[in-house]
Amino acid sequence: MIVQQVVSPLEQARDINAKMCGRKRVEAAVALEQTSGMPHSSVSTTEKTFAEFFAGIGLMRLGLEKEGWSVAFANDIEPQKHEMYKAHFRDADEHFRLGDIHQLDVDSIPTVTLATASFPCNDLSLAGMREGLNGEQSSAFWGFTHILRAMEERRPPLILIENVAGFLTSNDGVDFENAMVALNRIGYSVDPFIIDAVHFVTQSRQRLFIVGTLEGINRQQKLQERFYESEVRPKALADFIFDHPGIRWQIRRLPPLPKLEARLETILEDLSDDSPEWWSEDRADYLLNQMSERHREVAERMIRGKRWSYGTVFRRVRNERSMAELRTDGIAGCLRTPRGGSGRQILFRAGKGRYQARLLTPRECARLMGADEFTITVPVNQALFGFGDAVCVPVIEWIAKHYFNPLVAQLGSERTVSNYGKKERDLAPA
Repeated sequence: MIVQQVVSPLEQARDINAKMCGRKRVEAAVALEQTSGMPHSSVSTTEKTFAEFFAGIGLMRLGLEKEGWSVAFANDIEPQKHEMYKAHFRDADEHFRLGDIHQLDVDSIPTVTLATASFPCNDLSLAGMREGLNGEQSSAFWGFTHILRAMEERRPPLILIENVAGFLTSNDGVDFENAMVALNRIGYSVDPFIIDAVHFVTQSRQRLFIVGTLEGINRQQKLQERFYESEVRPKALADFIFDHPGIRWQIRRLPPLPKLEARLETILEDLSDDSPEWWSEDRADYLLNQMSERHREVAERMIRGKRWSYGTVFRRVRNERSMAELRTDGIAGCLRTPRGGSGRQILFRAGKGRYQARLLTPRECARLMGADEFTITVPVNQALFGFGDAVCVPVIEWIAKHYFNPLVAQLGSERTVSNYGKKERDLAPA
């Protein structure tokens, strides 16, 4: 059953906090109520323009462009990613600024409708050291919020933040809460959701997205559902939303995600048996011997099969031993950046009494990210670094189609964003 209510965040906080023990959630709501209002935005939403922070190799751009958006600005600190971006996008010199986000000149950033930020996940990922938003890499998030605040009345009406799902639980949820409160203070209501790229490509890649909308946008949808759990908001996220009433949420209903029928072999390059990409017999045998008994049994069944079958392998350290873990469900594991070799995903091909192994090629990685035709002119490891640290193109396309485009069309038919960013009480009718 869905119960709808119109209750201010402060009233919600006072009501629920009285019934809950532990952290004093009402303090966040009070702090938000007391925050002085940012200058209102005068940005028009009739143009679908965006600024891409932490642009990487440009896959966020690819996804948005497929739904009619135009890039006006891009920034990243990594020269190797910039090189890949320039090789594919010939207009890069016109709008790409290479450098640290903390050092950007705000006046050089154009006025746009949307700003995107796929900030570094190193300190938030379960695979990392979990130093959180104060870590050396993931603290770049605060560089993005500084840019938004400094833009004042030129703030984009919409923002999109992307990171690993581990962001939700980093430092027991404190990092995520602090990030949401920070965005509220700049004037954005927030809507988080989680999408696994497996709905679009043959890669398991779960990512957390946050859409921010300036206050006053889409006010007729201020009615909030009491229970938020859905396909894109699993229980852990739904519980977080419900348990943090002091945060200004703006939850939007989204359609069901598509179901993909394709399997891993559909993205593989057709390499001959004597192609140099295939490992030597000794190296392939070493990989097989690194598997646990359970994974080795699966591999042996594949080898005995009457036709070729495919799996992917990651090396992981288990009990201080390097182990090869085999996946055979027709889906690749999440692409990663190749640090010390452990992040490079291995293809395992077996059948007819034989087996072979090799790394996934850069072109195969591009296909797993939905960037099939991406221009690749760099060495293998550089390409794997670029794709492993990027967003999945069709996921971004889906968000643009089902979230941003309907919202922009609605706003464009109503008015410019001349009042967005003012406090809720200033927008209320007399």
